[in-house]
Amino acid sequence: MKTEAAVLWARGEEWSVEEIELDDPRRHEVLVRMEATGLCHSDGHLASGVLPSALPIIGGHEGAGVVERVGEGVTRVKPGDHVVFSSVPSCGICPACASGHQNQCDRLGVMGSGRQLEDQTSRHHARGADLALMCLLGTFSRHAVVHEAQCIPIDPSIPLDRASLVSCAVITGWGAVTHASGIRPGDDLVVIGVGGVGVNAVQAARFAGARCVVGVDPVAAKRDYALTFGATHVAESIEAAYDLVKAETKGRMAQRVIVTMDAARGDTLQPILRMTSKLGRIVLCSLAAAGPQPLSLNLFDLTMREKAIVGSLSGSANPNDEIPRLLDLYQRGLLDLDNQISRSYSLEEINKGYADMKDGQNLRGVLLCGQ
Repeated sequence: MKTEAAVLWARGEEWSVEEIELDDPRRHEVLVRMEATGLCHSDGHLASGVLPSALPIIGGHEGAGVVERVGEGVTRVKPGDHVVFSSVPSCGICPACASGHQNQCDRLGVMGSGRQLEDQTSRHHARGADLALMCLLGTFSRHAVVHEAQCIPIDPSIPLDRASLVSCAVITGWGAVTHASGIRPGDDLVVIGVGGVGVNAVQAARFAGARCVVGVDPVAAKRDYALTFGATHVAESIEAAYDLVKAETKGRMAQRVIVTMDAARGDTLQPILRMTSKLGRIVLCSLAAAGPQPLSLNLFDLTMREKAIVGSLSGSANPNDEIPRLLDLYQRGLLDLDNQISRSYSLEEINKGYADMKDGQNLRGVLLCGQ
């Protein structure tokens, strides 16, 4: 069939919305009509080159849609089902999955190719070339063929633009606090970067009973958002946050620091470490440029005060369990998804959406692919 998608042909270029050829789904694959997909910094990093990938590629990994057709052997979903996508596939049987770490499934090893999970070939084509898929999904499209392992059925009463956010931003920020940080009720917590991921870390900290929640962001509007989502204090920089945290904790500093800025940099870790308490933990959610980068840390402080720095992918969560759980919290009024969407765009407006993100105008922009 023919459909449309936003394709990146070369680093530094804008997304090209154009007609593509889409093959039928094969074994364990599903044809999905995309309804909504979030504009995430990670897809922006494809264009900038910070995130390496095969090219040309259809972007998008935070999305939701409706199943239209299924291939041979599909048992998880059926035509008509509403689904949210897991940005990481999980097989359920590899050592990582079997030990309860689906976000680290061995299948992650093939994600960089952007080809279909089952046979490493392509179902998406344009200009005579095979197209890769961001996170094996390619949600910046009107239709896509994806593996059933990345499709999570949801209650059809949930608006799909809201549901799409849980696919990446929500699970990442929420899980970084509830799974990776080791938070306890009464802890003091700092979130560095309160955009689409960070506000969900703020919500999770409030839900988990944090005493003091400090949101840090240079953009004033995002600091205001952080307060509406449960932050008790905000600061415009790490330096300003240090003085605030020191005063609020009587010098003990923060037990948990969640780093959700758009791109991690080595030069920020030492001031973040300084803000962290004895026995405290820093959770790094932000992607960084591939490869090593300069890093200067006070190792005496790290060792003597038993501080920890850990990475967290997709909130260190099991998406098959976590995504339905988060949507249930939304339906019960305990998780705010409605106020996270600053603006919606058509697929043709994708470059406008990313320009608005760069200018700090949106908490989360969403493409409505069916429009």
